[in-house]
Amino acid sequence: MKALLCLRYGPPEALEIKDIPEPKAGPGEVVVEVAAAALNFFDTLVIAGKYQAKPEFPFSPAAEFAGTVVALGEGVKGFEPGDRVAGTIGFGAARQKIAAPAAQLIHVPEGLALEKAAGLFVTYGTTMHALKDRAKLQAGETLAVLGATGGVGLAAVELGKEMGAQVIACASSAEKLEFARAHGAVEVIDYSKEDLKERLRALTGGKGVDVIYDPVGGAYAEAALRALAWQGRFLVIGFAAGEIPKIPLNLLLLKECDLLGVFWGEFVRRTPEKQKANMQELLSLARAGKISAHVDAVYPLERAVEALNALATRKVKGKVVLKP
Repeated sequence: MKALLCLRYGPPEALEIKDIPEPKAGPGEVVVEVAAAALNFFDTLVIAGKYQAKPEFPFSPAAEFAGTVVALGEGVKGFEPGDRVAGTIGFGAARQKIAAPAAQLIHVPEGLALEKAAGLFVTYGTTMHALKDRAKLQAGETLAVLGATGGVGLAAVELGKEMGAQVIACASSAEKLEFARAHGAVEVIDYSKEDLKERLRALTGGKGVDVIYDPVGGAYAEAALRALAWQGRFLVIGFAAGEIPKIPLNLLLLKECDLLGVFWGEFVRRTPEKQKANMQELLSLARAGKISAHVDAVYPLERAVEALNALATRKVKGKVVLKP
């Protein structure tokens, strides 16, 4: 079978497609024929050796996947050959078949495309945990989303709307902001042209924003924090800008606000049942069309370099999927 392999750290161009032996299901494992492997921005960091997780060579990128069960290992219950499933494994899904722990898989309901199901875990899973479990977002509150058309940003716009919040989408171009409006944002800010702090204050009548969702970091983080409401919540999702901001802690004191870290991977490890419940809710929402699970483009394995470079240069709206 074919697999996209990272044999040494480097840019996407350093990846190679190789023939490797087909996997066998060990105890507690399921072999899945991969119909779609979803990519995320952190895949560009993993293959470059710039991510906290450093898999042993050779490895495949792509943490999320969806496909069809083809074999069961000893002791596996609840799955049968032919079942449509999706899962997340950290890395390794950019290949034609994969052996994955059954505990990390979930059934995909009929009526939901496997390409959409594959991309729900990291972006929507992270966002559901952030908004529901960490910020405890309430209907009627304001939610400002930075990087609002990337994978997690779009998820925050859609889930924020679904939870009844008034969503303010913040991004770097008119095209991106129009896309965010189409997916549920009621107000938009182009922070490449507008003062983020002042616009957020103006759009909330001077009150400030109840919840800020920040997957970007860099200079925008402090500007957004300064526009946070009294006892607001600031969600630290990631640092796509490449710079980890140094936040003046006096701002937390003056606003009596909360700075909340969101480490979805550790949440999954520590509380798998909560994660499974979140994913079942997300799959139901996607099947019902209440969230788009938007796939920007589907690439064959042979065009993985193009797909990863699109992510690296922030050209993607929603998700990018490989079709092994």
